[in-house]
Amino acid sequence: MPGITFNQYPQFFTATILEWKYLLEDDRLKEIIVDSLKFLVDDGRVIVYGFVIMPNHIHIIWQIQDKHDKSKVQQSFLKYTAQKMKFWLLDTNDKALENYKVKASDREYQFWERNSLSIDLWSRAVFMQKLNYIHNNPVAAKWKLCQFPEEYKYSSYRFYETGVNEFGFLSHYNG
Repeated sequence: MPGITFNQYPQFFTATILEWKYLLEDDRLKEIIVDSLKFLVDDGRVIVYGFVIMPNHIHIIWQIQDKHDKSKVQQSFLKYTAQKMKFWLLDTNDKALENYKVKASDREYQFWERNSLSIDLWSRAVFMQKLNYIHNNPVAAKWKLCQFPEEYKYSSYRFYETGVNEFGFLSHYNG
């Protein structure tokens, strides 16, 4: 794949909200994810090739940069976004915060399921299959968030269709 280096393969990363709750229905919480991805790209930790933010989970195709540890980048992303979501719910007095209260020794609230998925995309065919999956997720029969992929705002689909990088952090897989 031109544009992608393979010292570390790109990964298909999925993280799910605790108990599959629909926390990410609110666009202001989706913006926390977007801002965090932009920070990671600007900081040189990742290259983001594709993403979608669904009501209760996210999918990202990203490539962790060589000098950064994959598990540390993923952990800091999830921890940071969880903290920002917690603060937003506190600031807005959103009663939904109670849905994420846990009995754990290391935290009062938990927003992400503990076992996120990260798989290496070792070929162009696998990469394209995952990118297509991401882009079609909002139109899938289960979700029906829109009729066409280009109608869903929180996805990289329009970037690939128009070339316009409205989020400011996406890279095309062809470079």
